[in-house]
Amino acid sequence: MKKVIRFTASWCQPCKAMANILEEINSPIPIEVVVDIDVHQEVAIEYGIRGVPTLVKVDNNGNITGRMVGVKAKNLVEEFIND
Repeated sequence: MKKVIRFTASWCQPCKAMANILEEINSPIPIEVVVDIDVHQEVAIEYGIRGVPTLVKVDNNGNITGRMVGVKAKNLVEEFIND
């Protein structure tokens, strides 16, 4: 199943803005558990996260098919998720 993984940090103000945007988006593709990079550093390293907020799109086989870094406009985030 395709999914989007959201990488964030508790101290990150742009991450809070992105969380608000994501709450407004309806998508058939699930946005997986939020990964706090300070708590789960090994997961952040595994996915090559260099900054937050970051969204990583994963296909049915677990391959990364897309990445969005930073806060973007709602329509761009929605397009990224649903593409």
